[in-house]
Amino acid sequence: MTVKTMPHIHYKMRQLGFSLLRHFSSLPSSLTVPSSTRSCCLHRGVLTGSYPCHQSPNPGHSCQHRRGVSTALGQHIQDLSGPEQRLLDKLYKGLIGGQRASLAESITLVETQHPRKKELAQVLLQRVLAYRREQESQNGGKPVAFRVGLSGPPGAGKSSFIEVVGKMLTARGHKLSVLAVDPSSCTTGGSLLGDKTRMTELSRDMNAFIRPSPASGTLGGVTRTTNEAIVLCEGAGYDIVLVETVGVGQSEFAVADMVDMFVLLIPPAGGDELQGIKRGIIERADLVVVTKSDGDLLVPARRIQAEYTSALKLLRRQSKSWNPKVVRASSYTSEGIPEVWAKMESYRDTMLASGEFQGRRRAQQKVWMWSLIQENVLLHFQNHPSVRDALPHLEERVTKGATSPGLAADLLLKAFSSS
Repeated sequence: MTVKTMPHIHYKMRQLGFSLLRHFSSLPSSLTVPSSTRSCCLHRGVLTGSYPCHQSPNPGHSCQHRRGVSTALGQHIQDLSGPEQRLLDKLYKGLIGGQRASLAESITLVETQHPRKKELAQVLLQRVLAYRREQESQNGGKPVAFRVGLSGPPGAGKSSFIEVVGKMLTARGHKLSVLAVDPSSCTTGGSLLGDKTRMTELSRDMNAFIRPSPASGTLGGVTRTTNEAIVLCEGAGYDIVLVETVGVGQSEFAVADMVDMFVLLIPPAGGDELQGIKRGIIERADLVVVTKSDGDLLVPARRIQAEYTSALKLLRRQSKSWNPKVVRASSYTSEGIPEVWAKMESYRDTMLASGEFQGRRRAQQKVWMWSLIQENVLLHFQNHPSVRDALPHLEERVTKGATSPGLAADLLLKAFSSS
């Protein structure tokens, strides 16, 4: 599976983004990484205690003691102060010890917009990644956690479904973490973070961890830090990670590029049932669950199940080993819930046996790396002095219709690259 099979990222890879990447090499040298330090490695004594020291092919290269963090992250971070080192040590030890408070504080750290704290978050993530790799090596190279993304239109019953499935899984001895992304206000930027309140039973379960996060205007129904929060949850010993998206439209499946399995929840009697067959979200689904399959909705649920089963046969498969399934379930009566989890386990076992499971994860990491590069390059562009000087005048001309948006974008890019 290659990055080409991740089609949703197209909305982030528009023409401006590619132009910015082409012009990024024109940034002042103070903003770029010196070539002599790009290949320097992590010092095992600073960060993880287990990283091997990969030597650079450059002659005279040496791995500098106590500056391994700086070199490993492209000189993005300076030496840690005493309090910062103690904070990271405390968070790391608490995290791998399974302390919920340390996990919550660590996720808060990766979600912050404070420049220095963002750097500290990356140091913590490197340590957790090293710890997770050790666990996977002890597990025969297989991932120690199963990531499941859940999406669907509003009213599909995502939170109710998660609570019922979550209680069943914790009763079977699993440790479950739920990362729920709530929509943010377009005017104030605030978010209700109400998903946790709708999972009252699960939120009291000590084997479950629920973390609501604001979408903060991010496209795709997940936040840019959700991928990092997944890593932290796995480091804390949670073997099942559920990611619930905002779920406001057909673009809400960016989660498919950060999970092992993408599950689409659809309610019965929701109008034009086959709207979901539009190219997009249904193509990415590994499992479709028709929710609220009880009472008066039982007959419509059966009909929709049959319609989606027929429609899925017409779509191109994205996996050589797995055919997407359509099942029914009721969060109210719990009917069909064990069967849904059985299908998820069957998917995991099938994909692991074929090797597609690991290949999918590798491709996803590359997708998210480029996605974050897009965001950071755009930020550099917006903060560039030449762009800031020219922007008000060009924006005024565009709004008056005197200049086309395309010409204005070209002029801004030229100002960015020529300075």
